Amino acid sequence: MAATKEKTYSESEIPGKLAALGLTEWYLEDGWLRRKYTTDGWPTTLMLTNAIGYLCEAAYHHADLSVTWGKLWVKLQTHSAGGITDKDFGLAQKIEEVILWRPPKDGPFEGGTPNKFVQGKK
Repeated sequence: MAATKEKTYSESEIPGKLAALGLTEWYLEDGWLRRKYTTDGWPTTLMLTNAIGYLCEAAYHHADLSVTWGKLWVKLQTHSAGGITDKDFGLAQKIEEVILWRPPKDGPFEGGTPNKFVQGKK
């Protein structure tokens, strides 16, 4: 039995899908879903890189990453389908959920780190 090809989204469908999923900082460029994260420095950038790497390996869907001192660029595309699929949107959602999570200020962690850590904007 032949495997069915995954649905790929057209360039015109992607912005609406990103908005519907709340992925407002993600965008389409050159056939990739992309996101830039800004951090407070090298140690946080490395932790961010490892966290994203872990999520990608768990999903068995691997991002392309570009790393520098206080920035990390993430690119997602389903190579086997030749475009952007639900896998890319799903992984982008999980990355956002994990990377931007902060404990509540009134919880046992009292809001977490006082450092700038990972900023949510491009």
